[in-house]
Amino acid sequence: MAPIDPAEQISELRSTLKGIQEVLDLDAMRKQIAELEEQAAAPDLWNDPERAQKVTSRLSHLQAELNRVESLAGRLDDLAVLYELAAEEGDEEARAEADRDLAKLRGEINALEVRTLLSGEYDEREALVTINAQAGGVDAADWAQMLLRMYLRWAERKGYPTEVYETSYAEEAGIKSATFAVKAPYAYGTLRGEHGTHRLVRISPFDNQGRRQTSFAGVDVVPVVEQTDDIEINEDEIRVDVYRSSGPGGQGVNTTDSAVRITHLPTGIVVSCQNERSQLQNKATAMAVLKAKLLERKRQEEAAKLAELRGETTTSWGTQIRNYVLHPYQIVKDLRTNIESGNPAAVLDGELDEFIEGEIRWLRRRETEARA
Repeated sequence: MAPIDPAEQISELRSTLKGIQEVLDLDAMRKQIAELEEQAAAPDLWNDPERAQKVTSRLSHLQAELNRVESLAGRLDDLAVLYELAAEEGDEEARAEADRDLAKLRGEINALEVRTLLSGEYDEREALVTINAQAGGVDAADWAQMLLRMYLRWAERKGYPTEVYETSYAEEAGIKSATFAVKAPYAYGTLRGEHGTHRLVRISPFDNQGRRQTSFAGVDVVPVVEQTDDIEINEDEIRVDVYRSSGPGGQGVNTTDSAVRITHLPTGIVVSCQNERSQLQNKATAMAVLKAKLLERKRQEEAAKLAELRGETTTSWGTQIRNYVLHPYQIVKDLRTNIESGNPAAVLDGELDEFIEGEIRWLRRRETEARA
């Protein structure tokens, strides 16, 4: 089989990039950047720190995205010239360099194409992620902490700011639960496919007989609530408890009862926050987390009603979604997309892009089929 002509591959990538540019609407993006730059230059912007943070974050994201698209177009042009020069001079080393650049560009354009699939109602919002240890005892608590590190490392690699709101440490090792925010545009749309149960198989470091242990942890991903959302919570619907923040092994990390736990009585949803020194700040953050979880619950209920009206049966994809096997062999495999990696250490260190991009495509196909 003859190798594909690089000129044809570059032409295909140009066509894909053009389609991406049309979906992203670069003119509208430039207009929005200009408006945000005007807002960011306002002298009273930081009188409202929360709004200022959103404006600057959104501006930074759009500028980076516009630069990314424009840079890809320029690099494709440069690559075409590099191939021509390599062919004219018979330079095999230059040809090999061009091949490497082509593969890299293909990967970057494919990743950008995935971004255009994030068009759901809440996809462009920031995300709140909660991790809970499930079956597996101390191994499950340790596994939950490993997952927390994995997601924080993923966000760090992306340059996405994160804030851990609450960590409930287990007695022997690991965590019972943790909640953190990923403060980047489209964080929810990007991470929502991670919602579900993650299964770990390994030789337990806590078993003195060195036996293989299977443990489970649940990941819950919800969009951050905005002022336009109609989520009202009456004071008589919640119970607020205050307690002292604790660290690993139960040690106190705060000398005052500043941590806050809120229970939503009608639904039984419980949220906590202990990252602030002030009890009032922790309560405000916990209320924001509670509203986000209620918004997601409302969205799921509306989707279920719509499916019922259409005569459809709904099944949750938020069950077991991925296996991480460290013994007797090493593999991470997604049960929905069948994407797999033979390097669990890299995955657990935050190299999740291939899995995340695959599940975004999977979710989009699934939603398109449901509407058909």
